Amino acid sequence: MAVVLRQGTPRPDSCMAPGRIRGPLSVGFLLLNRFTLGAFANFVDVLRLAADDGDRSRPIRCKWRIISPDMSPIRSSCGVAISPHERIGNLRRFDYLVIVGGVLEEDSVLIDTRFDEHLRNAAALGIPLVGLCTGSFILHRAGLMDGYRCCVSWFHNSDFLGLFSGLQAVSDQIFVVDRDRLTCSGGASAAHLAAFLVDRHLGKALAAKSLRIMMFDEAARGETAQPTGSLEVVVRDKILKRVVLLMQHHLDVPLTIDQIAGKLNLSKRMIERRFQSELTTSPQVVYTRIRLDHARHLLSRSEKSIGSIALECGFCDGSHLSRVFRTYYQQSPQQFRLQSFIPLPDAAAPACLSGGA
Repeated sequence: MAVVLRQGTPRPDSCMAPGRIRGPLSVGFLLLNRFTLGAFANFVDVLRLAADDGDRSRPIRCKWRIISPDMSPIRSSCGVAISPHERIGNLRRFDYLVIVGGVLEEDSVLIDTRFDEHLRNAAALGIPLVGLCTGSFILHRAGLMDGYRCCVSWFHNSDFLGLFSGLQAVSDQIFVVDRDRLTCSGGASAAHLAAFLVDRHLGKALAAKSLRIMMFDEAARGETAQPTGSLEVVVRDKILKRVVLLMQHHLDVPLTIDQIAGKLNLSKRMIERRFQSELTTSPQVVYTRIRLDHARHLLSRSEKSIGSIALECGFCDGSHLSRVFRTYYQQSPQQFRLQSFIPLPDAAAPACLSGGA
């Protein structure tokens, strides 16, 4: 049976040991309108591959059902629609209930409350809740993340802070396990979170098997850094948010402000005025800070050479990065790395379901 943790009752000293569940690991999925297909597919495929020998997909060790208030097909963000297996019924049959989020739109995040009561019922029954991608937004909006740490993608961090307050948002690791709330940033991290659950319940061999078939080298711990860091600036202006996201997507070959303006059908002058009004600086300075922020992220969480990091962050070479880095931080990249490098945890170390990932 699943570990039962009542809502709001911390169990900081308890770990979920392998083999605690007798019989198949059972997972229920709630798919939000315009959910992220990749996050859902990665998670469920780890279950599928762990459930049977080889690649025969029989639900022997793991079972999963897509449940919904009605039987209408649910459209993903890429347009592919998936039909539910059945209507929402008795939730006690599930060891985990997974809410899969997706595109941040008012009709999906702020207005669509079809799942809220079911999620609250599951929490009251002690069923651990899992939020994939922006599913964590839904859990928080339903009042189920108070006092919990929550993984949020760096891409959506500012959106989260703008929509909600009072949550401990974590945007520098791929998933977070805090007692009976499990959240991940989406994409490939959904596979690693699913593998974490398979490992805890069914054993490391089955988790590793799933990931190998899916072409992952090995399981990643929750503390593994997200592919890019988040800028330590919260931009509220909608136009500036679009500009900053475009900057974040073009790090290795930085765009000119004229190019950014052209891509967004804006004037360069408008962009410059808004940066000065909200951030009291120029777009060029913010762009440099974004690239330096990513450089610091790589310096502290990877063993890449200074030259490689420089090219990845849009600088000509290591010397160029060092000059700009020293101007902003009064120290060299090498000095920063010596002070802040965080090696990844030993993959063999035991992981607790309680007390965080």
